[in-house]
Amino acid sequence: MATQGPFDTVAQPAESEWLVQPPPESRTRERRGLSESTVIGFAAVVIFFILWQGVGFVRTTWPDGVSLGPITFIAPSQLFLPAPLDVFKAFQAYVQDGRIWKDMAVSGQELMTGYLAAVVLGIVLGLLVGWYKRLRYALDPFITFLYATPRIVLLPLFIIWFGIGVESKIAVVFLGAIFAILINTAAGVRNLDANLIKVARSFGASDLQLFRTIALPGSVPFILTGLRLGIGHALTGVIVGELVAAQFGVGQMMAVAGATFQSAKVFAGLFIIAGTGMLMTFTLQKLEQRFEAWRPRPN
Repeated sequence: MATQGPFDTVAQPAESEWLVQPPPESRTRERRGLSESTVIGFAAVVIFFILWQGVGFVRTTWPDGVSLGPITFIAPSQLFLPAPLDVFKAFQAYVQDGRIWKDMAVSGQELMTGYLAAVVLGIVLGLLVGWYKRLRYALDPFITFLYATPRIVLLPLFIIWFGIGVESKIAVVFLGAIFAILINTAAGVRNLDANLIKVARSFGASDLQLFRTIALPGSVPFILTGLRLGIGHALTGVIVGELVAAQFGVGQMMAVAGATFQSAKVFAGLFIIAGTGMLMTFTLQKLEQRFEAWRPRPN
């Protein structure tokens, strides 16, 4: 029975709406919908933090709990759930301590170096693997093996090979992000319009010209999907690597804070990581809008 490789299990890009070109008169409605979604999302976040802070208020005002009819609500202790103001105070103390800049610089270096290397190599290999069938057959066993292997089990080897400095964390980030980019890029190449390729070849187009004019533009939706997925894997690699062995970094700070029961400081590190992921995702969304004209359109 034949087994499926990673290239056979890639889903289509999550944004299926790219197949439909919206008419001009719908742009106003789209802008209104975007504004409405922004307002509703912002309001939901504000309500969430108000309720969260309310738990801290109940804990301070009624430490023995508050009775709501037949139900008695006892707020969890600050160790388990610090209030947003407690998290802000911990973050403020982290900034005043001065170590935040060193930690963020180290984590940022690990993230950006590993992720950018994964982007460059993942896109190049994805285009080649998706275009050349024999190369895909040759590399598929290795890609399947590494893709199916949890990156954390390779961390001890990376520490032995590269030490506990930034190099081992860069390797984890690179290995975590590259496969999402490579596999989705290869899937994009394999889903190109065969008629476009036949017409281009009939006019004597070389492989390089096909890559530049058909393969790369036609794979952009898949590439952007891989870049988005790679962000999550890259951030996971940074934090996991620093939790295991590191001298500096946001993950190392969270590990020390967790070991010393400083829950508010752990939440502060969590918000730093989450904010970084949201910022990178927003940047990719803007990049996707920039290349909107490259998306394939139906005849």
